[in-house]
Amino acid sequence: MRSAQGAASITLAAFLSATPVGAASDAGSKTTAPGDADLSAVATIGKALFSDPKLSASGQMSCASCHDPGNHFAPSNARPVQLGGAYLDQPGLRAVPSLTYKRQTPPFTFGMLDPTSEAGEAAPQVVAQQGAGAKGAAGASASTQPAPQKTAGTSAAASPVPRGGLFWDGRADTLQEQALAVLFTHFEMAEPDRATLAATLRARYGDRLAQLFGEAVRDDDKMLIDEAAFALSRYQTEAVEFHPYTSKYDAFLAGETQLSPAEARGRALFDDPKKGNCAACHLDTRSADGRPPQFTDYEYEALGVPRNPAIPANADPHYIDLGLCGPLRHDTISTQPGNCGMFKTPSLRNVATRHVFFHNGVYTSLQQVLRFYAKRDSDPRAIYPTRNGKVARFDDLPTRYQGNIDRTDTPFGRKPGEGDALTEAEQADIIAFLETLTDGYAPPEE
Repeated sequence: MRSAQGAASITLAAFLSATPVGAASDAGSKTTAPGDADLSAVATIGKALFSDPKLSASGQMSCASCHDPGNHFAPSNARPVQLGGAYLDQPGLRAVPSLTYKRQTPPFTFGMLDPTSEAGEAAPQVVAQQGAGAKGAAGASASTQPAPQKTAGTSAAASPVPRGGLFWDGRADTLQEQALAVLFTHFEMAEPDRATLAATLRARYGDRLAQLFGEAVRDDDKMLIDEAAFALSRYQTEAVEFHPYTSKYDAFLAGETQLSPAEARGRALFDDPKKGNCAACHLDTRSADGRPPQFTDYEYEALGVPRNPAIPANADPHYIDLGLCGPLRHDTISTQPGNCGMFKTPSLRNVATRHVFFHNGVYTSLQQVLRFYAKRDSDPRAIYPTRNGKVARFDDLPTRYQGNIDRTDTPFGRKPGEGDALTEAEQADIIAFLETLTDGYAPPEE
């Protein structure tokens, strides 16, 4: 047995009527799933569980409802948050991430990074697991230390940093834990209790699970649920469609194709520490042992994206999503002010097929995302709302936590009047490069 551990308002009716956007239609955005013969017996059960709506309180929602296999296991609509619950009318709190490229995600740690390690491979020297009493090298509280400066291709953190874990706030260490959390969350699959879920699993999968794990699994609710969650994790780990590495950029790294002029310019801007500086967090080079880049350093950042009034929870001006500080994470990490407003850096693989961006889904296009990076500091009036004639900068984070926001790493740190960090042409080139990260690329026939 494996153990798991003042915004504008929007009415729910208006949210429910949001028009879904279909999955990307271009052939390059589709992945081909292997047959069951390519999976272990337990992963095959996991594949069935992944698409089974009977595991939800509504009987109509499966993992695949939000993690659409036809859209790289991300939502296929443009809602900022998805709907779940017993009657499929409960909106979530954050944008749903893709489930692709998750198997290499390290467990959550809060500690020092080894600056001598290869980019993207730095192992946290744990100061305190789950953040209990985390201290810097000089004994200062992590909440009082400035955010470390990042430079493309390096990991030069001089103070403890949060890293790893699943969900936007890293509160699950394994795919198994993540699956269990979703099954019982009231605005997701919303199973009312373990006994109810166990009864469903027993009726639908009891024979198959007993063949693998023994007859005792039938009568032990905890074992039955844990093994089902383990099967879900094995499916996501083994099935190639969760980590196909079939993008044009992968083909480029393998020497099988060339980038177009716009894509090549975009890559240079992506890497340039004085321009895009994207690679400081979204690592784009192979690891020391030759593994393809994951396009994330698994660390956490407070970026100060604008509040999204389309999230129903935000109709309450007192509601604030503080990332590592809750409302979904409840541990010592969540009590440290220096962590508030920080969210995990996502992988950029397949990012061009997403319909919403950032933890709150505030943007619906890559053009809007690049504009945010280019103008956040140089032209905040173009990014944030104006109240009583004054720009409400960082309007989704209370003033007491705004010191956590990254204000120094390029492309941030510019002052109004200094000009945007990236021109519109440069933004377009970076987007061209990001489009090469979509899986399913087929080189043109000669």
